[in-house]
Amino acid sequence: MNDAETGSSVETVLDRVRTHEFHPVDETSFTIDRTLEEHGIADLDDDDWRVRLLAVRDLVRLGDAETAEIAVGLEDDDVQVRYACATALGVLRARNEIESLERVVREDPDPLARSQAIVALGQLGATRSMDLLRDRHANDDSKDVRHQAELSIDRIEKGEVAEPELEAAYRDLDEDTFERLAVGEPAPSFALPDTDGGTWDLEDSVGDGEWTALIWVFADWCPVCHREFDELLELREELRETDVNVATIECHGSYRGRVMVGRELEPEYWFAEESFVESYAEEIWWPHLLDRAGAIGAKYGVDPMAYAVHAEYINRPATVIVDPTGTVRFAYYGTFWGDRPSIEETLEMIRSEEFEFEHPERRHVASE
Repeated sequence: MNDAETGSSVETVLDRVRTHEFHPVDETSFTIDRTLEEHGIADLDDDDWRVRLLAVRDLVRLGDAETAEIAVGLEDDDVQVRYACATALGVLRARNEIESLERVVREDPDPLARSQAIVALGQLGATRSMDLLRDRHANDDSKDVRHQAELSIDRIEKGEVAEPELEAAYRDLDEDTFERLAVGEPAPSFALPDTDGGTWDLEDSVGDGEWTALIWVFADWCPVCHREFDELLELREELRETDVNVATIECHGSYRGRVMVGRELEPEYWFAEESFVESYAEEIWWPHLLDRAGAIGAKYGVDPMAYAVHAEYINRPATVIVDPTGTVRFAYYGTFWGDRPSIEETLEMIRSEEFEFEHPERRHVASE
């Protein structure tokens, strides 16, 4: 039984966050491994993600009656607390706390908190905040905050508030289902919505001699993810000739997932020299799945909210390969944002049925 169900308070939930020793986040909003002093987290058993994810879940479960107390957490000294509270208020669509979120956007010294408060204002459809968001889009010192402001402006203009299914996904998170995947065992079954309004079911993908590659990506701001998309476009025929089904998976709601595949605006990316929205709209051939609240990622060991990149907590980069019998043959979890096999390397592992890979820059846990 969880804290929310046993009647505990917002303060109890937030105290779990305050007393946990998280890996630090540097001035560029990237997580630093506390022992290696490098970007990323080498320890695959690290539980930062679990503490964050369950804190947001329990705040959401405490619900509308407690949004004022959750908003008080936006003034906490601990940025992890401020981040969790801003996340929960957005998921809860707590429009009565717009002013408190605006104060974070104007005054918080940490781009991690400013960014998430801006995300929340977009999820709330906060039309009164548009001038503030336009100012932050133009003038914030952090490009990451500017990017989230651009997205929130667009979703407010379109009326794309957070969907009720996102709140339900957080409420339904069950830690007893986390990390259930094992190589050599059947892949845990799941069905997820895609960005076109359909549903993709793993059970429909396996069988008839076909393999399945599940690839968790971060968000639209990730150049590594877009490079993988380019590879998927280039290798379409080779993947089909090898009988490989592919699904990319993102731990976000509908709007953010649709941005990733070019179905919404094309943001002003700092890493893209030319437009890719048009090619995405015409050429993406695989399903891009919405893993709301990271529920399936948690089950598959992908650690949703593992570490910060570009002022947003994201999952570990992960590739899982399932054979035609539904058995997991390969599960790779990265230690930093560039650490995962390329699409070509994934294809070659399936062709050879030799499932060994380690990124040359992979982080390793420091010896005692």
